Amino acid sequence: MVAANQDYLKLPGSYLFSTVAKKTKAYTDAHPGARIIRLGIGDVTLPLPQAVIEALHRAVDEQADAATFRGYAPDLGYDFLRETIAEQDFRARGCDIAADEIFISDGAKSDCANIQEIFEKDARIAVCDPVYPVYVDSNVMAGRAGTYDAGTQIWSRVLYMPCTRENGFAPQLPDEAPDLIYLCFPNNPTGAAVTKDFLQEWVDYANRIGAVILYDAAYEAYISEEGIPHSIYECEGARTCAIEMRSFSKNAGFTGLRLGATVIPRDLKDKNGQAFHPLWARRHGTKYNGAPYIVQRAGEACYSPEGKKQIADMIGHYMKNAHYIRDSLKSFGYEVSGGVNSPYIWLRTPENMTSWEFFDHLLEKANVIGTPGSGFGPAGEHYFRLTAFGTYENSVEAMERIRKL
Repeated sequence: MVAANQDYLKLPGSYLFSTVAKKTKAYTDAHPGARIIRLGIGDVTLPLPQAVIEALHRAVDEQADAATFRGYAPDLGYDFLRETIAEQDFRARGCDIAADEIFISDGAKSDCANIQEIFEKDARIAVCDPVYPVYVDSNVMAGRAGTYDAGTQIWSRVLYMPCTRENGFAPQLPDEAPDLIYLCFPNNPTGAAVTKDFLQEWVDYANRIGAVILYDAAYEAYISEEGIPHSIYECEGARTCAIEMRSFSKNAGFTGLRLGATVIPRDLKDKNGQAFHPLWARRHGTKYNGAPYIVQRAGEACYSPEGKKQIADMIGHYMKNAHYIRDSLKSFGYEVSGGVNSPYIWLRTPENMTSWEFFDHLLEKANVIGTPGSGFGPAGEHYFRLTAFGTYENSVEAMERIRKL
């Protein structure tokens, strides 16, 4: 089969985390006795909250006498979960979001990749740099990103907005006007968080130029400081310019269970007055059969008093790891950010190593896995991401190994 547009085939290498996995496997195959500590992929390690497990069991038991368990799920999500999310994640924070503006899916990653399908093929996208690779890769696969320059690692139709130590790892408003703006705060990979005033500037900008913000709020549950928004809809005017993606993976441990939600307000329209809500509803209903009933009941349990407490304890465990990793690296002399409102720690590589050189160095000399910053974009070079999703004991041991380098 010959594609009409070959540009999408020019993805540089394989997906970042697939490359990390392949390099790790090659090392462990060659060194079968090595005890590897994995602080690379952002996968949770604690068990599911007990409230979630109990909800799963209850939902399975219902199959004996409840017709709701059988058959296809409503493609946009069960009302019990959509209403719970609307009330507790949005209305409780003063956000005007209705249950029927929430679309339930099998995870934020899928929605982040698929949301671009409802926009024009010639849309110009803007991304933070460094950036979660799915944002760029999904647009490249759709033929929207133009041609790739291997030297600069830049796509011709992607506007990279550098997020560096000089600007606190938060992007400045671009000089060129994009059509789609991807923002993720707290950020993956840098761990940076922004104030409500900062985010309001972006909402005002998007409304002014007619752009749509695609806001990834996957890590909002890790916010600990005051003045940092948990949702873009806390900002005035966001209903007319923003789509928000939500995840159960990192806050409630659903990385294997799979559940997410995307919010598209009915007020959000393109320049021709076409509302995006029915476009996404049509796409969602055509290509997706809905998250399983038992999983959506498990998601509902996250909002029970017991579920909230257990999730808070889980997040506290991971943030204890994050604080330990951050403080340890600083004491070793590394330049470090993140790890305060996010489970990610972003460090500058020592001795001007490239990020992949540091990956190899850390793997071979300390048997610790992290993620090279260059895999997140050009501005990620000479940086490295570590996650706090391991055990506390492994986090301590990993820091002791790095101290001895």
